[in-house]
Order: sequence, then structure tokens, then C-alpha cells
Amino acid sequence: MKIAIIPVIVSFLANFTLAQNVELKEARFRLGDNAAWKETSFDDSAWKKIKSNTGWQDFVPYNGVGWFRFHFILPSSLKQKAAAKEKLRVFLSRVDDDDETYWNSVKIGSSSGSHIIREYFVNSDGSFLMWDQENVLAVRVEDFHGFGGIFGGTPYINMTGLLDSLKVKIETHSGDCLLAVSNGANRAIDGDLSAAVFSPEKKETIKHYKQSYNLSAGQKLSIPVAKESEARNRVDIVLRERQTGRTVKHSMILPYLLTPKESKKPRLNGAKIFGVRPGSPVLFRIAASGEAPMTFSVANLPKGLKLDARKGIITGVLKEAGEYKMTVKASNSQGSASRKFSILAGNGIALTPPMGWNSWNCWAPSVSEDKVRAGARAMTDKGLVNHGWSYINIDDGWQAESRDNHGNMKTNQKFKDMKALGDWLHGEGLKFGMYSSPGESTCVGFLGSLGHEEQDANLYASWGVDYLKYDWCGYSKTAGNKTDLATYQKPYLIMRDALRKQNRDIVYSLCQYGMGNVWEWGEQVDANCWRTTGDVEDTWEYISGIALSQTVQYKHAKPGRWNDPDMLTIGKVGWGRDLRPSGLTYDEQYTHISLWCLLNAPLLLGCDLSQLDPFTFNLIANDEVLEVNQDVLGIQAAPIIQTPVRQVWMKKIERGHAIGIFNMSEEDAALTINWSELGMSNSKYSVRDLWRQKELGHFDKSFSAFVPSHGVVLIKVSE
Repeated sequence: MKIAIIPVIVSFLANFTLAQNVELKEARFRLGDNAAWKETSFDDSAWKKIKSNTGWQDFVPYNGVGWFRFHFILPSSLKQKAAAKEKLRVFLSRVDDDDETYWNSVKIGSSSGSHIIREYFVNSDGSFLMWDQENVLAVRVEDFHGFGGIFGGTPYINMTGLLDSLKVKIETHSGDCLLAVSNGANRAIDGDLSAAVFSPEKKETIKHYKQSYNLSAGQKLSIPVAKESEARNRVDIVLRERQTGRTVKHSMILPYLLTPKESKKPRLNGAKIFGVRPGSPVLFRIAASGEAPMTFSVANLPKGLKLDARKGIITGVLKEAGEYKMTVKASNSQGSASRKFSILAGNGIALTPPMGWNSWNCWAPSVSEDKVRAGARAMTDKGLVNHGWSYINIDDGWQAESRDNHGNMKTNQKFKDMKALGDWLHGEGLKFGMYSSPGESTCVGFLGSLGHEEQDANLYASWGVDYLKYDWCGYSKTAGNKTDLATYQKPYLIMRDALRKQNRDIVYSLCQYGMGNVWEWGEQVDANCWRTTGDVEDTWEYISGIALSQTVQYKHAKPGRWNDPDMLTIGKVGWGRDLRPSGLTYDEQYTHISLWCLLNAPLLLGCDLSQLDPFTFNLIANDEVLEVNQDVLGIQAAPIIQTPVRQVWMKKIERGHAIGIFNMSEEDAALTINWSELGMSNSKYSVRDLWRQKELGHFDKSFSAFVPSHGVVLIKVSE
């Protein structure tokens, strides 16, 4: 979350091409942020020029806000030659990260996320349009980290056809996959539609659909094409518009749910071991799925601890160090389930990677107490707690503008009472996470902890905080250009000492983007997890980049010390703006979860939990997949095979090995692994599909599987 605020502006001269596009090839550019820069009359003649489709990091290394100003003539012939004359399309391609776009001072759209193709549509009779005259398109871009600007293709403006106004997407309702076609034009459109449901794995067509359509302005047509299931199918659509005879094709993978339906019988999930320092409060919620109501019992519950038999919450204090072994049991009307569970009272905490939710990817600095409480209620009401999810972490945006007269940090008006919030979360068996920075300010510009470290740590402990994300961001000003180890460690050592003085355990999470190979020294500052990468994005480029870069970090991971490739980008995200579905495909989201589990990464959801859809829930409620992450051995997966097509990651688990077979290519493929190339000594192994929770049989010498493009097969292999 590296955010500085400075603008960049670019102005493009346009060429009218034979393709009836007004191309925007060049722009004027300047750092800074000024609302006047959206105005048509603003004089940008002194600004530097930049080519479009290059981003600004090649021009100037900078994270912040930027403006692009495009100057172009809008020829009336564009409209005269068009079959449909109602709307103009502004195609910006991609923007990193967020944009606000103005045409002749009038805002025509805004979007968040670098993966989104920016297309904005305006009525061709708009009063602000200047036909056969110079127009100005001003684009305000805000870049949070890394690459910034406009990229992915040359921006252009053209007239839309009637078919451009037909929006096609897949919707789900009551277990049905619906092909939805909606008319965004201001007049009726009619024609023919054909669709075919196709199995890429079996290479066969399953169903055909054909029908005519006549959609009035704003009308939507919904056609059931399949049932939600574990089958991965594609729907191929052809739309023909009757007036011009023009056709357009779409292909979409249907959502597929690999996780089997949850049993009504009790099943115990989540971590099998919990770490606490002697004298610190114990808070652990037993995770169990199955039909409600459920009751819990614990055999050999240590002295000093008590159990809420209705919620399954263990609380209390252990005064003596040692390993406390017990048996936990969950019961309902369908039966019971039990298993061994241990609490290790010693110096280690976070003995399995934290699992929970963080506010940033959905709410960014617009986070509020109401939104946090809504997320926590969803975690319990939707049953995520039954699968081991427990942390509710508030990211940047909770702080007031100044401290009180005694130097104490205050909350802003969006948060009423942090102590009451912490108590409420603990009452539900949830953990309470907080955010700060070792600098004078945070990424967004709120107060940091510099010079107040112990005071802030005392405050967090008084609120009942269980987790601190400590973000380098604002400390860059203090560190200057120094990049030595002592500089990187200094602010984290200060907060470490402050946290260790508290009367409660606080998981210590370093957020400094992997600088100085933090995985090599994170344990020295007593960190429990440390970021190894820049900020997460919901793009394949980011997810595949993780797979290529996390090649040596595994050597430094162990219980209580975890490499952190940042939060999960599934479900509805938005970084403080309008929430939208993740930019990752269904296949890529399975890869995302599988890889993070293999990496023993902290699993922190970044979506709006109140809007979980069945597909997203299927991703985060598969207990056999989550067990790979929560395995008691705490051994991180290592990359065994890395080629442009095939990556294979393997980790030792309590009973066997977990292996992820990833297809990095753009085409579906049948991939094979030989046991010998994985260093496995036997020739024959039993294989279980962890997503489908299904035994596949015994395989001699090798294993082969169909793996979707950008997808994964996650298996457990045992003798």
C-alpha cells in the first residue's frame, strides 16, 4: 500500500484513421494534482510530451496521482458514416491503478484496478461535445505502487455499433448459470442469438441454444444455460444484429464449484495447534462445520481455561509453559466428531498462518466501524468461522488528524470506541487486527507511530488488539536513501520491544514489500510474518509473478515465521471505490488460493464478506485445501519444476505431500509429473484431489491431469 499523492497529466494529439477511430497517440505530462487540470480552458502548453501506451515509470519513477490531457479534433464524419449514431466510445485500454476521466470538463467515468479495460460511453448529442473542433480528454490517474499510467494499447475514440450496446455476462441464481444479455442503447435492438455449452476437457458440445431477441432500451434477456456444478464448461455465444447483419462472438467459462457440498454431520476444521505466551490471554474458537446447532466439549482442558460449549470458544490464561494436549469434540443431531488439539505455551505464537479478513482491498481509507462490524458479522453468519477464519483486521484510515494533549493516538469520527469493538469481536471468538506505520504518517497520510511506539503499543493492548500490520510506507522519509540492514531493521526493532512489554500476544506483521530480503532477517526482529512482494493486484500478471519470484523464501518459513505475498483478491473488491468482482478468472482464483496455501501464506480475505457469492464461498470453505495452509509441520512449498507451461510446487505435510500442478500457458493442457522428477523414491503413490475431496487411485511412476489455462490441480500424495 505505497501511496504518495502527486499528479501526472498527458495530452494526446489525435489522428483520424481509415478505421474511423480517433487515435490518441501522444500526451502532455506533469506531476502534481490540481482540479483545474480537468478544465478544457487550462493551458498545458508548457507540459512535457509523452507517448501513450508506455506508462510514466519509464518517464519518471513515481507513485502518486497523475493527469493525462488528450487534445483532438472530433470529426463529424465519424457520426455521419456510422450505422448507429447514438453513442461514442472512449477506449483508454488499461490504467494503473485508478482513473477519473473528463471530456471537455465533464466527468464521463471512473474505474479502479489495473486489469480493467477502460471503455466509457457518451451520448453523441452531448452538449459538451465539440464536433469538428478541438476537444480535451483529461484523465486523472492514481498509482499506488510500481508501474503507473495508461497502457495495454493506444487509446482511441469511435462510434459504437448497435451490438456494442449489448452487454453479455454470466449470472448465477438459485443454482442456475444464466446467460444475460442487456440492451444499453436508447433504442430497441433485435436479431438472433446462438449459444453452445462446450466441455474443454472432453472436447465435446453439451448443449445448443438458438433464439431470436427483440430488446427494448434497458431490457435484459436471461437464458438458463447450465446448472452450477463442478464441471468446467465454456459457453460460446454469437449475436447477430438484424439491421446491419453484423455479428459478434463471446466465449466465457461458466463458474464451477469444485468444493463438495458441506455435510450436515460435524467436521472439525482449522488449526490443530495454538501458540500462546504464558500469562497472555488465550482466545481460540474451535472451527467445526455441520448442521446447527452445535455443542462443544474438550477433554483434558487445562487449569486456567474455560470453554463456551455453545460457541466453542476457549478463553483464559495459562501461567506455566508447556504443551497442553487435549481432545476437542463437536456434536449435533447428526452425530459427533473429535480430534487431538494442542496449546503450546512458550515463546511462539501464530504457529499456523493467520486466517481472516483485512479491510484494505475493499474499503481502503473509507473503512469505518460499521463496515468492520458488517464484515465480522458476515464471517460468523455465513459460516467462515466454521472453517478457521478468525482475524478481523482494520487497515489504514482509522486514525484522527492529531493526537490528544498527552500524545495518545485518537480515532477519527468513523470509529466510536475501539475497546468496545475489540470486546465485541472477542465475544464472537474473533481476533482484532490493527494497522500503523513506523513513520510520521501512513501510506494515505494519517498519523504514524514515529516517536510514539510504546505509547501506541500500550493503546493497542488496552483495546485488545491481537495483530499489528506495521507498514514501512511513511518511514521512507526518515530512512532517506539508506538501504543497509540496520536501517531496514531499526523501526521494527523499536516496535518489537514495545509489543513485547504488553500483557497480551500481538501477531507482528511487517509490511515493507520484501526490501533487503526481509525473509532472511524477519525473525531477528521477532516478526511473525513479513511481506515478500509489492501490493497485491487482481491480475494474472501479479499472481503468475508471485509464482516466479517466491523461489528461495521457503527456506526461512517455519511455525510462527511466515512469508506473506499479500492479501487475497477474490470476491468483490474495489479499494475504496465501487466494489466489483475480482479481475481474476475462475481458473486463476483456484490458482490464487492453491498457491497461497502451498506457500503457507497468511490468508487474509480482502473482499466484502457481506457479498460472498457461491463461487467465492466454495474457494474459502474447502477444508482439505485450507489444511495444506494450516498443516502443523509449517513447511512451505518449494518450486520443483518451473517452465513456461508447467510449474510444480510441493510441500511436506503431516501425512504425505501436497503438490500443486499449475498451467502457466494460455491454452488448456494435459500435464504429467513423474514421481522421480519430484525426488520421490517410490514408484507408486495414492493420489487425492484436494479441491474435489476425491480419491483418484494409485499411480505408478507418474500422474497426469487436465489443467485449465492459468489453472491448477492440487493433490495430496501418500504412500
